[in-house]
Amino acid sequence: MLTTISQRLLPVLQLTRMALVFTAIADSTCGLLLRAARQRAFNHNRLIENLDIYQLAAVAVISVGLYGYGMSLNDIIDRRRDSQIASHRPLPSGRIGVVTAHVICALLAIGALLGGGYFVYSGAANGWATLVLVIATGLLITFYDSAGKYLVAPGLISLGLIRFFHAIIPAPEMPLLWHPLLLLNHVTILSTVAYLWEQKRPALTPLHWWTVLGMLGFIDAVSIGLTAWRRPFAFWIQPGLLLPAAAVLLFIIVAFIIRRRMGQRREAGQTLMLYGLLWLIVYDAAFVAGYVNWIAAILLLLLMPVAYLSVQLMRWWSTLVVASRRPDYKRAGA
Repeated sequence: MLTTISQRLLPVLQLTRMALVFTAIADSTCGLLLRAARQRAFNHNRLIENLDIYQLAAVAVISVGLYGYGMSLNDIIDRRRDSQIASHRPLPSGRIGVVTAHVICALLAIGALLGGGYFVYSGAANGWATLVLVIATGLLITFYDSAGKYLVAPGLISLGLIRFFHAIIPAPEMPLLWHPLLLLNHVTILSTVAYLWEQKRPALTPLHWWTVLGMLGFIDAVSIGLTAWRRPFAFWIQPGLLLPAAAVLLFIIVAFIIRRRMGQRREAGQTLMLYGLLWLIVYDAAFVAGYVNWIAAILLLLLMPVAYLSVQLMRWWSTLVVASRRPDYKRAGA
């Protein structure tokens, strides 16, 4: 019985890539904590008094829903292509049906909408803006999966924008612009470098590079300009901002180490992408440490080993399930 459950649950977790969902949960939780810290400064009370446990739960539901929706939709769209180059995946291998995959994808999208709807239902400040951001992020994910990833530069920018909008879903007023802006730049540049190292097709050209950097610079400039004009407090600067800056420099060193130690570029690209996504939690914890408190930062940082262990568990689980299957013998010459 346990083997049957394992063989049915594993394809669902693989389809939705749930091992890395903790990076999305950390991003949105950080936004909620930054908003609570800003309210604490205005109200002169304790941090806990500005946090709603139900909003924290809703944020987790939104993150799981949007992340799983994007990953499952990607595999649904790519199932014919994957049957040729990645036949081990749940859909092309037949371990999960197409109809089942559509149902899972739809339920995850509905879950994200319900999570966003809670902010409206509870009367939270900017609740409707939160719901609109959930919808906008879902549409951006749909664009990337259906078209953006084939357009190279627009697709790479889309990946960064998805993280940007996702991070501000719980706090549309953006209590601190630097947080979502760092996620935008990190994910965009990370995805571009990994794309190059993995030698994906179509090949990355100098024009693609300049287009990505140009679009990224334009988005940065517009975001900073509009925010400085409408909400000056979003540039909340204090010594704690040095922590995210140090985290950026540290990741650059990590990236160089990965490139030097990995013999093959493709392997280096895949490793860089994994560590780069996990590093988002480091950025989240760094902002929380600088602008909220150290206890909350440490608790948030604990999601990083949880995410890493989840990835390793999924790999071990997949190997174990494959090894536990009965061998499929065929008659010689058949």
